[in-house]
Amino acid sequence: MKTKTLLRSVGLFGAGALAATLTPAISAVDMSTYKELDQFMSVFERVRADYVDKVDDRTLMKGAIDGMLASLDPHSAYLDARDRQNMRTQTQGSYGGLGLSVTMEDGAVKIMTAQEDTPAQKAGLKTGDYITHLDGKLLYGGTLDEAVDQMRGKPGSKISVTIVRPGRDKPFDVSLTRELIQLKPVKWEVKDQVGIININTFVNSNTGDSVRAAIAGIQKSLGHDPLGYVIDLRSNPGGLLDQAIDVSDIFLERGEIVSQRGREKTDIERRYATPGDLAHGLPIIVLVDAGSASAAEIVAGALQDQKRALVMGERSFGKGSVQTVLELSDDTALKLTTARYYTPSGRSVQEGGIAPDILVPQISDADYKSRPRLREADLRRHLINEAKIDDKVLEDDGKTDPRFILTADALKKQGIDDFQLDYAIKTLSRMAQPAMRTALAGGKRGAR
Repeated sequence: MKTKTLLRSVGLFGAGALAATLTPAISAVDMSTYKELDQFMSVFERVRADYVDKVDDRTLMKGAIDGMLASLDPHSAYLDARDRQNMRTQTQGSYGGLGLSVTMEDGAVKIMTAQEDTPAQKAGLKTGDYITHLDGKLLYGGTLDEAVDQMRGKPGSKISVTIVRPGRDKPFDVSLTRELIQLKPVKWEVKDQVGIININTFVNSNTGDSVRAAIAGIQKSLGHDPLGYVIDLRSNPGGLLDQAIDVSDIFLERGEIVSQRGREKTDIERRYATPGDLAHGLPIIVLVDAGSASAAEIVAGALQDQKRALVMGERSFGKGSVQTVLELSDDTALKLTTARYYTPSGRSVQEGGIAPDILVPQISDADYKSRPRLREADLRRHLINEAKIDDKVLEDDGKTDPRFILTADALKKQGIDDFQLDYAIKTLSRMAQPAMRTALAGGKRGAR
């Protein structure tokens, strides 16, 4: 999550402020640190002088910086000119590609998320799949940037992707046609008098406004309020903190939305809702899964803790940290983890994620039982949750549940291709009945 709220620190990296900022720090460095710096310079000089191939100083220094940040947590990183351009492309522009968010794991490319309405999602690529070959060429051992460059390309061009999926006996090839990937943060539709707002990402600075437009569109299409709203945050990897706060505020009248806490005990910032619930108090269900992360978890946690919505689906990703983008130069920046965030009740979702009020597996996915869930706790060097985590939150998602016995094929025959969404719509319809509405309203009054 690349937040704008902590960018007040950026000014410290100006040429004039840098020396003044570093002077007290340098004076506090003990002698053992100086010895380590001497050791670093010795290694640097040896590599420059004796390595089998000549390596330029810039490459060595970037490697040293990357190594230092790699010793922290998986979300801190050095951004060179290329990385910053990729960030701008993903957050502001469009590109020719497949619509995949990927990471590198032990030299292999692993899919984090297949964005909705993209070639990857339409082809059925899933979180946890491994990409081993592109156009028959092995990817193992290369860099993530090289793999991303190969997957991007001119819209209309074709590419063959070899997939290894846990639970499948053999790899399989998928032929894809690159498309112009344009970020659409919010989509909406109406089913059975229920308004469905699908928030795909929070990286756009107008996500909140897009949600407001979705609510207005739903009300206009019906000519009246819907029975309630489903806010679909599944496979939403997060984004800007201020947009998560803005979206939460749309559905809340009052109360805390989120707090963020830095290194010092006194470094706490709290954000609150402002009056005006655009959903007019109607029942809300928030859908989450293992791909719902960061900003998506802030929204789900705020609405859950404020008793404004039922959270349904599967336990979320569990990324409870805030990253600040600190400018270093015109071409470089530092993305650094600077705070942890907490839900209104004081919960940290780090590692544990958001536990749904109603656990509903996605049994319309034929690979549901065998497909692994990649979460924050699976990432190397992830931040440890400072609070004790309830073992119930970390329960095995793959265990069978007697309530959900239908197969994907059986659901398909019933015309259900998204079991979680169908379950949410039917639940909202029941919640909208007069007796249930009265009971829910009484429960909300009692909780205040």
